[in-house]
Amino acid sequence: MPIDPPPVKSLSGAGVRLRLATREDLPALTALVREPDVAPWWPTWGPPEEEFVDPEVATYVIEAGGETAGVLLFHEETAPAYRSAGMDIAVSGRFRGLGLGRRALALMARHLFEERAHHRLTIDPAAANARAIRAYHAVGFRDVGVMRRSERGPDGVWRDGLLMDMLAGELREP
Repeated sequence: MPIDPPPVKSLSGAGVRLRLATREDLPALTALVREPDVAPWWPTWGPPEEEFVDPEVATYVIEAGGETAGVLLFHEETAPAYRSAGMDIAVSGRFRGLGLGRRALALMARHLFEERAHHRLTIDPAAANARAIRAYHAVGFRDVGVMRRSERGPDGVWRDGLLMDMLAGELREP
C-alpha cells in the first residue's frame, strides 16, 4: 500500500537536509551504497530502480553543505492498531564521524512521531555493525533482541541482525 499521506518533500534542521530522492539521484546513491565500507551492510540493495519506485518506501537523500552525504529510507505500518515506521540509513565514508547520521535520524524520527503520528520506530542493523548501533543508541533506539541469521551477507554467509526500537518520547536530540 503506498505511503499515505505522501511523504514531505524535504526536512531541514541541525545542519542537515533530507529531501525526497529523484531518478537523478540514482547514480550518486548507487555509488554510495557500493562504497567498500557501506556495501557490507547493504547486501540486499538490488537494482536502484527497485528501491526508488517502491510505493511503500520513502527514500530521502541526506545532504550536507549541498552535497549528497547519505540515504535515509522509511516505511510505515498504517493499521491503526500497529501504527509504526521502520527506518534504514547509510552515510558516505566521506561524511562519517561528523554526527550527520545521528542528526538525520533524529530529524526524521521527530517528523515520524510528531507529523505522521507514529508511536514506535524500528531499525535493524547487522548485529556486527557496532558503529551504526552506537549511532542508533545515541538518538534513543533501544535493543529489542537479536534476529538470528536474519540476512545473508555479501559473502553468502547468514548473519545476525539486531532489532532496535524507539517509542515516542524517547528521542534524544544529538
